[in-house]
Amino acid sequence: MTHLGRVDLNLLMPLAALLQERHVSRAAQRVNLSQPAMSRALQRLREAFGDELLVRGPGGYELTPRGERIQRQLATVLPTLDSLFSDADFAPAAAAESFRLVGTDYSARILGPPLFQRLFQQSPRSTVNFQAWHDRVFDDLARGRTDVVFFGATPPPALHSEELFQDHFVCLMSADHPLSARPRLELDDYVRCSHVMVTVAEGDQVAIDRQLQALGTARTVSLTVPYHTAAPFALPGTQLVATLPWRIVARHAEGPALRAVPAPAEIRDMTYSMSWHSRLDDDPAQRWLRETIRSVAATVQTFGEPYSPATGA
Repeated sequence: MTHLGRVDLNLLMPLAALLQERHVSRAAQRVNLSQPAMSRALQRLREAFGDELLVRGPGGYELTPRGERIQRQLATVLPTLDSLFSDADFAPAAAAESFRLVGTDYSARILGPPLFQRLFQQSPRSTVNFQAWHDRVFDDLARGRTDVVFFGATPPPALHSEELFQDHFVCLMSADHPLSARPRLELDDYVRCSHVMVTVAEGDQVAIDRQLQALGTARTVSLTVPYHTAAPFALPGTQLVATLPWRIVARHAEGPALRAVPAPAEIRDMTYSMSWHSRLDDDPAQRWLRETIRSVAATVQTFGEPYSPATGA
């Protein structure tokens, strides 16, 4: 208690913001302080810990080893303190929470509409920030900048993840493509095609290209696009093939100009999951958010009929 008695607990939130943002102005905005007030808080924190905590490096501020240890400890301490001083129950109708979600256009299109409707029907004063997928998404999750991530491949084991539903892949192509009448594409024919790649993460369409890598092969990519929903528009009148989840094809690619053919048997179904950091396990608002997502995902599972090569639908 001797050490705790010397610490101003009002500095905990500025401390967390400084260690996460590594930038005085952004940290000040995060906790609604002026920049001079945040600078004074940083000086007081340095004196309290007897450490610089943040030092200037070539690319901006970097954490000292002590700062890194404190940041890891705060990830556990702050949620515990928050639950200590907050009500145990969460009342969505009266709450004004800010939920931060990240996913590709697949999740925004397939999960988004029913999820947003459910969230705002039950918690009309809350806000939702649905951000586009990017390569730092799991780092943001670890740093507390994101609440839930939707992902169609294997997430890092350090996160808590839960399967929401599965989807299978089809190859979408122009109706006059030489392979459009096949009941299913064989892998050899598939890799020889000219492909449209949806660049999901690290320049790959992860759910497809990592499976091909495991098989010791690769496909020829002639066009890359950032969105699943953009791929079908590039196909009519070309020799391009887009490998897409069936739910996207069913909702975006109807019409006589395109044909959907089942992907090679070697390309397994996609397991679509949500992931979150363990520090959010016991937060009442976050538990409600995840339960709402589960409930909506259960309705998504029943969408549409399986692809039938006989009917092409």
